[in-house]
Amino acid sequence: MDHKAVAQRTLAALGGESNIKAAAHCATRLRLVLDDKSRINQKALDDDPDLKGTFEAGGMYQIVVGPGDVDSVYDELTKLTGTRSVSTEELKSVAAQEGNPFSRAIKMLADIFVPLIPILVGGGLLMAINNILTAKDLFGPQSLVEMFPAITGMAEMINLLAAAPFAFLPILVGFTATKRFGGNEYLGAGIAMAMVFPSLINGYEVATSIQEGTMTYWDLFGFQVAQAGYQGTVLPILLVAWILATVEKFLHSKLKGTVDFLVTPVLTLLITGFLTFIAVGPAMRWLGDTLAIGLQNIYSFAGPVGGLIFGLIYSPIVITGLHQSFPPVELQLFAAGGSFIFATASVANVAQGAAALAVGLTTRDEKLKGLATASGLSACFGITEPAIFGVNLRLRWPFYIAMGTAGITGAMIALFKVKAIALGAAGFIGFVSIRAQDIPMFLVCVATSFVISFVASYAWALHLRKTQGSLDPDAAPATDLAPAALPEVAGEWQIASPLTGALIPLEDVSDEMFASGKLGKGFAVVPTVGELRSPVDGVVKVAFPTGHAFAVRSDDGVEILMHIGFDTVSLKGTGFTPAVKKGDAVHRGDLLGTFDIDAIKQAGFDTTTPVVVSNWKKLGPVTPATPGAITIGDLAANVAPAATADVN
Repeated sequence: MDHKAVAQRTLAALGGESNIKAAAHCATRLRLVLDDKSRINQKALDDDPDLKGTFEAGGMYQIVVGPGDVDSVYDELTKLTGTRSVSTEELKSVAAQEGNPFSRAIKMLADIFVPLIPILVGGGLLMAINNILTAKDLFGPQSLVEMFPAITGMAEMINLLAAAPFAFLPILVGFTATKRFGGNEYLGAGIAMAMVFPSLINGYEVATSIQEGTMTYWDLFGFQVAQAGYQGTVLPILLVAWILATVEKFLHSKLKGTVDFLVTPVLTLLITGFLTFIAVGPAMRWLGDTLAIGLQNIYSFAGPVGGLIFGLIYSPIVITGLHQSFPPVELQLFAAGGSFIFATASVANVAQGAAALAVGLTTRDEKLKGLATASGLSACFGITEPAIFGVNLRLRWPFYIAMGTAGITGAMIALFKVKAIALGAAGFIGFVSIRAQDIPMFLVCVATSFVISFVASYAWALHLRKTQGSLDPDAAPATDLAPAALPEVAGEWQIASPLTGALIPLEDVSDEMFASGKLGKGFAVVPTVGELRSPVDGVVKVAFPTGHAFAVRSDDGVEILMHIGFDTVSLKGTGFTPAVKKGDAVHRGDLLGTFDIDAIKQAGFDTTTPVVVSNWKKLGPVTPATPGAITIGDLAANVAPAATADVN
C-alpha cells in the first residue's frame, strides 16, 4: 500500500484539509471530526481499493484502513493537513461538541446518569414492589400490608431501601456530574451532601413549611436564606456541579503547589456553597413552581393542545427533577375536582416503559436486554428513572418516541377530561387514584400509550438492526448481520488459538464492528488465562504500546488482528504488558503480551478477544473451529487461499 497516496486520496474525498477539525486513529480506523459532512465524496471513499469501509459513530467519521497500515496513513494525513495529533479521548471530547444543543444536552445527561444505572434500577424496582404492597383498592379495599399485618416490617424495610437512592440522589449526581464537568468528584459529592443535610428542612416538606410559616432561615449578610433541603431533586445539583467544577478549575489555574492543594478545596466549597443556598437552589425551586403553575394554566386554557404539550415535555421534566414541584399543585387540583397531572404522568411513564421493553425484545446485548426488560416493567408501574436513564436516554431514540407518544395520549387525557383524585403510582396501577367515572377512559389512554410507544419503538429497532446492526445510533453500521454458514473446506493455512478459554462465534460478541465482520472474518475467545500468543509464524505488523491490540502477518500473507476486550484502549495500558514490538519476527506460540483479566473486568471492561483475518477479502473463506473450550495452540480456524489472492 502506498500510504502517502492513500492519505492524499482520502483527504481529497473528505473535502480538503479545511474540513478536518481533529483526527486520531485506533488499531484499524482513522477517526475524524469534520466541519461539514456534506463535503464528503462518499463514492470516492467507497471505491478506493485500499479502504475497507466508512461509518459514523459517536460524532466521528471513521474510515477503516486496517491494522499495520492505519498508523502510516494517519501520519501521512497529518503531514498533509498539519492537524495536531490527538488521543482518542481528546477526539471524543471534540466530537461531543458536534450536533444540535438538545442532542448534546441529552448525551451529557446520559454520561452523568449511566454510571448510576444499577442503583436506580435496584431502587426503582424496590419502589414498585412497595407500591404493590401498600396500594389500596389494588387487591381489595385494603392494601396487602393492611390485609396481612405480619408483612408490615418487611414492607417498611423495602420502602427504606427503595427511597434512599432517590432521597439522596443529589449526592450520586453530584459525584458523576462534577466528574463529567471536569472537577473533583468528591468535592461534588461533598457539596451535594450539604444540600441534603438532615438539619435542613426536608426537600419534600419545603413547600408545606413555607406555606405554614415554619421554615427556618439563616441571616447571611442581611439576606434571609431558607434552610431548605434538596432531597430527590436533580436540576439544582446539575447546575451546582457545573459551578463547582468551573470554580475549581479556575482556582487550579491561578494557584500553584501547596497553596493550590490547601486553598482550592476550601474556596471551592465556600463559594459554591454560598451560591447554592443563596441563589441557585431557590432559583431552581422557583423555576419548578413556575413551571407547574404555567403548565396548569396552559392546560386550563388550551385543552387538548395543552395536554399534548404537557405530555410531550413531561419526561424531560422528570430528567431535571422539576416534577418534584408538582405535588403541591396537585393537592390544590384535588380540592377543585381532580388533577390532570397524575393522569398525564401515567401515560408518559407507560410510554417510556413500553419503549424500554421494545429495546429489551430486540437488542442482542444480553446485559441491555435484562436492564431494558426489568426497567421497562418498572416504568409501566410508575418508576421511570431506571428506564429513562439506563436505557432510553442512553439510546436517545426510544426516549424521543416515548415523548411523542405521551404527547398524543396527553391530548387524549385532556380531551376526555380524565382526572385523578389522589396521588399514587403513575402507571397502569394508577387507576386506583382516578375518579371512578374516568377509570375506563384512563385505562384506554394508558393502553393506547403502551401500544403506540411499543410498536413504534419495536419497528424502529428492527430498522436499526437491519441498516446498521445495532440499536445504538452511535454504533457502526453492519454489513453482514446474518452471515451464511461457513463452507466446510480443508484450508491450506491454519490459525492456532492465541488464547486459552472458550471459542465463540464472532457474531456473538457485543462490539458491533467486530460482530458484523466489518473488521474481518474469524472468531473470538473468552479468555481464562491472561496470555496472548502468536497464532502463526510471521511478522508483527501492529503492537500498540498500550498492549491491548496486536496484528501479525503470516509468512503466507494472512493478516490477523487480535484485540483484547472492547474499548480497552481507555485503560491506557493499565493491566496490559506487551512482549513484542512492531517489526518483530514471531513463531506460532510466541508470547505477544500478557494481561490481567480480573483487573480489566473490575475496571468495567469485557475481555472477550476477537481474532480476525483483516485482509479476508483477498483470500478464500475463513472457517472457524467448532465453538467450545480451546487452548493456546489448538486449531482455531482455516483460511483457504484464493487463486488470485494478492498477499504481497
